[in-house]
Amino acid sequence: MNRSIHSEQLPDCVSDLQVEIVERKGIGHPDSIIDGACEAVSIGLSKYYLDNFDVIFHHNVDKGLLVGGKSNAVFGGGKVIDPIFILVAGRATDVVPIGKKMEEIPVESIAKEAVANYIRGTMRFLDPVKHTRVETMIRAGSPDLVAVFLRKQAMPVANDTSIGVGFAPLSETEKVVFSIEQLLNSSKFKKKYPSVGEDVKVMGMRVGKKLNATVAAAMVSGQIKDASEYASIIKDVRDEVDDLVAKSPLDVNVRLNQGDDPKRGSYYLTVTGTSAEQGDDGNTGRGNRVNGLISPMRQYSMEATAGKNPVNHTGKLYNAVAVHAAEQIAEEVKGVRECYVRILSRIGSPIDQPQIASAAVILEKGTKMSSVKAEVESILDDQLRDIRNITNLILEKRVILF
Repeated sequence: MNRSIHSEQLPDCVSDLQVEIVERKGIGHPDSIIDGACEAVSIGLSKYYLDNFDVIFHHNVDKGLLVGGKSNAVFGGGKVIDPIFILVAGRATDVVPIGKKMEEIPVESIAKEAVANYIRGTMRFLDPVKHTRVETMIRAGSPDLVAVFLRKQAMPVANDTSIGVGFAPLSETEKVVFSIEQLLNSSKFKKKYPSVGEDVKVMGMRVGKKLNATVAAAMVSGQIKDASEYASIIKDVRDEVDDLVAKSPLDVNVRLNQGDDPKRGSYYLTVTGTSAEQGDDGNTGRGNRVNGLISPMRQYSMEATAGKNPVNHTGKLYNAVAVHAAEQIAEEVKGVRECYVRILSRIGSPIDQPQIASAAVILEKGTKMSSVKAEVESILDDQLRDIRNITNLILEKRVILF
């Protein structure tokens, strides 16, 4: 089967740029919470469909909004005054023809339970009952799309014309930014420092070999008795981060909670570990890209992957496949320093037959494009041939989506 496969050479790596800026929003950031809520609903619906009908029906619940609440966080305690409002909207199959009957799907209850369970499994101090109000506006999907999914055809067809982009490997700046958030939100770190909330944002700016990492970590007020203890914890946390980044070949300077103003008694305190309780809003697709980072110096897609169905929505699938393909090319093809993969679908066409799957590579000195072209394009072809495997990886949460 012939596919529209393309490859080309690019001149420079992002690491060769004089300035590089990278951001990561942690799991407790409002944008990440709403991404997670939408994706949890998609997974919940997918598993219900599979358990009851042995097929994942059409759904797209990728329109989400988080409206920040109101709280009063004080050392030693505090309370949430107005709950965080979470809205998940989209389309989902709510009736399925079984013989001569139409079986109804409890879409709303599945969605609300999925969001509550996601919050419980992600946030230690954010109670989905006391601290949030979850609503859904998930309308019925098109009846003809239900019929399409019932066919169980060999290869699903794209339900949108979408772009997926992935790159590899991560630059040293990206690795540092990602690793700082992962450290602060690891279960081991939370046991040692329970006062550090899940809303962690890391912004890295590299100029030459010097990297300034600005870290904002929401602190949990009920876990800190006073300003003196707060200062002590901040120092310990910064020391932990300094130890982590000391392994980097870059000269990394870490600044933690720089917005604090002790003279005015102003500290980054929260009751639940997220700024969402204090009026900070979130929107699906506004946070991290599909590899968990926001890298404006890179090529990437603006598609919101969270909440899209994992069977034939190429806005989700092609981003995941592009990352996998780029990683494989960068790891396995000798002479490739860096790789970008760009895949464009056409609505109605089989998902393994995009309009184009294009790889752009930066090569080691002395390596010619002609020597890597065949292997690069073969990997692209293999990834598209096996594209349906991505669905299971997404359902098993083995693919980073935000």
